[in-house]
Amino acid sequence: MTLDGTNTWVLIEPGSHEALVVDPGPLHEGHLAAVLEHVDAAGARVTSIALTHGHPDHAEAARRFAELTRAPVRALDPAYCLGSAALGGGDVLMIGGLEVRVVSTRGHTGDSLSFLIPADRALLTGDTVLGRGTTVVAHPDGRLADYFDSLRLIRRMTETQAVGVILPGHGPVVTEPKAAVEFYLTHRAARLAQVEAALEAGDRTADQIVRRVYADIDPRLWPAAELSVLAQLEYLNRRRNT
Repeated sequence: MTLDGTNTWVLIEPGSHEALVVDPGPLHEGHLAAVLEHVDAAGARVTSIALTHGHPDHAEAARRFAELTRAPVRALDPAYCLGSAALGGGDVLMIGGLEVRVVSTRGHTGDSLSFLIPADRALLTGDTVLGRGTTVVAHPDGRLADYFDSLRLIRRMTETQAVGVILPGHGPVVTEPKAAVEFYLTHRAARLAQVEAALEAGDRTADQIVRRVYADIDPRLWPAAELSVLAQLEYLNRRRNT
């Protein structure tokens, strides 16, 4: 589910002594120590912690990392914030001269954010766009309509040259972001069509649809696929009723 594990991003403006850490990850003391060693080696200290969303593989260690660094934690959901106000799309963080713009990218979850570094044209996407493969729209919190909107927003950002590289929550850096987002949109539309076909063939439960539509993936991932199917069914139901 996490590919090679969770990517924790350490952002430091050259010459600055302040660091922003995005997604400290699961509660793993060795990992947190490695992040702190990296920050120390850069001659900086952590002054702020930000979360792309509240899933445990991204956010579980936030409270412990805040204890270690005395830095505030910021997220869209106030439940994950410590010592600071919640974040929202359009907010701008200034960390030792580094400008980071907050972008609302709901869909994977209801609290998903991305972080744009304008100077580098780099977008930290959490689980909205991964380094390889595709992500889950985590029903009931995640919504497919919102996810489509977020993908289209990121595509526009690539078209306007605001984004030239994606730094994902899992997997390698995405150096062809427009192609990646186009793939995501095409893949999601194709899966949606497959779900519609499964319904026409007589499948009624999410489990039945997963076994037909997601037969090409590892069965160990079927529980996650079922969350996406439930999100797709909710999307189709809303579309029929509007």
